[in-house]
Amino acid sequence: MINQTDNRALLRLLGIEKPIIQAPMAGVSTPVLAATVSNAGGLGSLGVGAMNAEGARKVIKETRALTGKPFNINVFCHSPAAADETVERQWLNWLAPQFEKFGATPPASLSEIYRSFLADPAMLEVFLEEKPAVVSFHFGLPPSEVIADLKKAGIKLLASATNLNEAALVAAANVDAIVAQGIEAGGHRGVFDPDALDDRLGTFALTRLLVKEFQLPVIAAGGIMDGAGIAAALALGAQAAQLGTAFVACPETSIDDGYRRAILGESARHTTFTAAISGRVARSMVNRFTELGSDVHSPRPPDYPVAYDAGKALHAAAKAKGEFGYGAQWAGQAAALTRSLPAAQLFAQLEIELKESVRHLQQFGS
Repeated sequence: MINQTDNRALLRLLGIEKPIIQAPMAGVSTPVLAATVSNAGGLGSLGVGAMNAEGARKVIKETRALTGKPFNINVFCHSPAAADETVERQWLNWLAPQFEKFGATPPASLSEIYRSFLADPAMLEVFLEEKPAVVSFHFGLPPSEVIADLKKAGIKLLASATNLNEAALVAAANVDAIVAQGIEAGGHRGVFDPDALDDRLGTFALTRLLVKEFQLPVIAAGGIMDGAGIAAALALGAQAAQLGTAFVACPETSIDDGYRRAILGESARHTTFTAAISGRVARSMVNRFTELGSDVHSPRPPDYPVAYDAGKALHAAAKAKGEFGYGAQWAGQAAALTRSLPAAQLFAQLEIELKESVRHLQQFGS
């Protein structure tokens, strides 16, 4: 554990030069994106929560072939889904008319399309064998013995928190830093208990609260799109900023053309929370799927990630007919600031903006 009062301690611990972390973004990030960010002096990240163990091993090796610098591997620590045939049948019946629009039929049944890290010992074995420099946790924490094994292997650990109570659990778990995920963030809320009251703290409020409350370094995440946002997070006591949506339109990501058009167009001005796509609350650009989820007649979706099985099937059926509006088009509140730049160029621009913003803050305070 390191103290957050040394404002460069986290960078030294992670072996990076710049206080910029590219968010993992499962299904969006790629080895080339992560490697590019790491090679530029930041911390590139890969989300492997939706992969099996061998898929994770493959992308770790691919990323290592592109960089000798540290990078982060992110996993999901949600409670495994509880099957409920009644809920799943109601959900499929609700979606059936949407499938019919595209000449398709819903799946006959739904399944848990990927495993939680909590129930995936093979993934742990991959990490202990491959020893990525950093592993991060979303939706909660693994058992203490798993954390101990990862630490013993020399792996640095990060974990997201959306409130003070979650951060306290992270701080007590021998993790190296807290990712303060504000309500502005795109993608899935990192709440440990999706059924509990969500405090919905903004990134800057949460960052400041965690900096004052805990000795662990804090990484600010959510709604940060440029150097000015990074500078503001650092001014509030964060030791780094994590940016996800800012990198989504980079050519190195794996998003489809519809997602790319949406985030570079008018759609980026409008985001909302939905559980309809995956079964768990996530911030998306408003699209046809989020509108389905907001319908007052919509039944409760199945548990995460079972609902994702239906969501992915509907997206595939619609996409085959040229309609991209049923995709998981995750985006943060400031998505309208997205820039379509190669990752190395975007990173360099973020550095320039950060320096200018810090200089401005220094002049303002003098």
